[in-house]
Amino acid sequence: MLKSLMVAKAKEDLEQEMVEKEEQKAKYLEEKAPPIQTLGMSLEQLQTLCEELHAKIDVVDEECYDIEAKVLHNTREIKDLNIKVLDLRGKFKRPSLRRVRVSADAILCSLLGSKHKVSMDLRANLKSVKKEDTEKEKTVEVSDWRKNVEAMSGMEGRKKMFDAAKGPNQ
Repeated sequence: MLKSLMVAKAKEDLEQEMVEKEEQKAKYLEEKAPPIQTLGMSLEQLQTLCEELHAKIDVVDEECYDIEAKVLHNTREIKDLNIKVLDLRGKFKRPSLRRVRVSADAILCSLLGSKHKVSMDLRANLKSVKKEDTEKEKTVEVSDWRKNVEAMSGMEGRKKMFDAAKGPNQ
């Protein structure tokens, strides 16, 4: 129902626009081309009037032909330029980028210039960790947990824990 009402309204608007365009066209023609009074003109006057009208028609046709020629010329230029752009896009393919390894010294040299002598040996500044120390700590920490559970079970184990916690403070 709503859709049919919208279509009907659109149809009425379209008809109204067409009527308005016809009115505007008639008004424009009345202003630019007033009706010709041929009553009471002699044959020679009619012939000169026709010659004038034909001359005006020729001028308008020439202008129309010139404009069409300019439009065709411009469209050809646009097509040619589009083809050139597409050709240029196809010719210059972007190379695939490769990963380049650059040291920190080389980066600093390129940023600061060759006059500045700055050395950044990052590996020398790192802390060294001895592998032997870490292995010993791991072995000390790992023990048989079953022995510890059996020793701490019952009231005696809790008393040992209580005494151990109390002992260093005294």
